[in-house]
Formats: sequence, C-alpha cells, structure tokens
Amino acid sequence: MPRVKGGIVTRRRHKKVLELTKGHRATRHTLYRRAHESMLHALDYAYCHRRERKGDMRRLWITRINAAARGNGSSYSKLISILKKSDIEINRKMLAEMAVNDPSNFSKLLASASDRTEG
Repeated sequence: MPRVKGGIVTRRRHKKVLELTKGHRATRHTLYRRAHESMLHALDYAYCHRRERKGDMRRLWITRINAAARGNGSSYSKLISILKKSDIEINRKMLAEMAVNDPSNFSKLLASASDRTEG
C-alpha cells in the first residue's frame, strides 16, 4: 500500500488554528505549536468566563439596587426583605433596570412595598 502524505489536511488544520489565534501576541499567533496551546487556553477561558459573567452581572445588579435603595433611605437587604414580605416578585435584573432608568417608579415600588408590610 502506498504512503499517503497528509499535507493538505495538516495545512488546513494549522491554518484554522492560526486563524483562531489571530489577535494573540508574539509567537502565539505565528508558530503552530505555540498557537495551538494558546488556542486551547483561550477556549478554556472563554468557556469558564461565560459562566462567571452571570455572577458578575448579578453583583452589578445588586450594587445598583443598593445605591438606589440608599438614595431612598433604605438598604439592599431591607428592600429585598420588604419585597419578599409583601409578595412582590421582581428579579434583580429588572430592579436594577428600574433603579437606573426609572428612579421615580423605583421609589414608588419601594413605598408601596413598605406600605404593604406595615398595613
């Protein structure tokens, strides 16, 4: 059986890797072996950070809600407690959106929630 050289397949695979590592520094985007390592790490980081981003966003929402709540004479923990006691189910993403883009309605929500718990 004759020997088959895999030049075309190898070249395509190498080109694919070098294309993926286009923006990397130094030899990490020019030499195949270094580029392949770099690509594997980059893909791993991308996978992990897609999950991490969800926690980052939640932290950002909580910070924004806390800032708006303190502007209305409350705190984040008290606001969440009041909302739970008054059976107002609104997620942190929407609360943060209200706090940033619609502060007047955020204040009304806080007031109505505190009225429900007192009354």
